[in-house]
Formats: sequence, C-alpha cells, structure tokens
Amino acid sequence: MPRWMIRRCIAVAVIAIALSMFVSAVPAAQAAPMNCVHQTHKGACWENVWVHGVEVRMTFPQAGNPLPHVPNAKVQKFYVIAPQTGTPQGDVPSPLHDHTIQAAPGNPGWTPFMHGYFVVCSDEGLTSGCVAVDTDFGAGPLPLAQSVNREPLTSAETIEAGIDAGLLDLVDTGAVFLGTVSPAR
Repeated sequence: MPRWMIRRCIAVAVIAIALSMFVSAVPAAQAAPMNCVHQTHKGACWENVWVHGVEVRMTFPQAGNPLPHVPNAKVQKFYVIAPQTGTPQGDVPSPLHDHTIQAAPGNPGWTPFMHGYFVVCSDEGLTSGCVAVDTDFGAGPLPLAQSVNREPLTSAETIEAGIDAGLLDLVDTGAVFLGTVSPAR
C-alpha cells in the first residue's frame, strides 16, 4: 500500500475518533431526546441508517442531544423514509420507518451534524413512479416514500434525483442533532 494511502487512512481514523469524542462530550442537559430503538451501555442510543446503499449503525450521544450552536457548521440531511426491507430501522415513534444519510466518515460531505426531513411522494410522484406508505407520526397520514421508479431510497443520490425530478418532496421535521457512524452493524 502506498505511503500516501496509509497516511490518509490514519488521518480519517483520527478525525473519526476526534469527532466521536466531541460528540460524546456534548452535555446531557441540552438533550431533546431522539427516539431511538436501541440504547447503548452508556445512555446513548443507536439505529441503523442507509448510506450509499449500505446499512450502517448511527449512534446518537446521550439519547440524541440537539445540535449545539456551532457557527457556520456544515450540516447534512438525515432522511426519514418508509422501510426498505422487512426489518425496519425504527419503530419509535410508533410508525415503522428507515433513515438515509448523505455521507459517512471518509466520504466527501461527511459531518456529524444532522437535520431531519421526512421524504414524501409529491402529488406528481404519486401518479408517476413514487411508491408511498401512508405513515402517521401523530399529525395525520404522511405519504412516506418507499421507492422512486422502482429504485430503493437507500442512497441520498436516489432521493435527491427524485426531488430534482419533482417526484419527491421534503418535509422539515425541525430535528437537528449529532450522530456518529460506524461501519459495522
């Protein structure tokens, strides 16, 4: 392996460790709980998310602290979608759902700062290529998108192409939070 590649791998690992330490240092007093299915032994919670078609584990420190004030922080989208497999990633709040993020550590665009959006089929999409699952998170039915033109929504690229084509819309959840990603499920 070339030395430049070894150095890059080490740099990515150091950055990932530093980010996870920063994220776990956010005070619990600021918590606005994320609704996670699984708790870790230290009070944080985790759920699986899709990134580039691969399912990975995302950990939310201290049960999902909200995004602290970080001026000019780069934020990535955290998409909430209809389940993509027979095993949904989330069932809290009660409707079954999955998640897709834009980037993981080592990918261009990675940041631990997230902003949540529901991905729904647009009116046009409902009549031409978008498959929806009516889902109720407590404010009435929402046509949560499951696929577009028979493509699963397991990558941000597919979701963003559906938005650009007018087949998908985003509904801002108002949720902002921190999350770290590990490659192992």
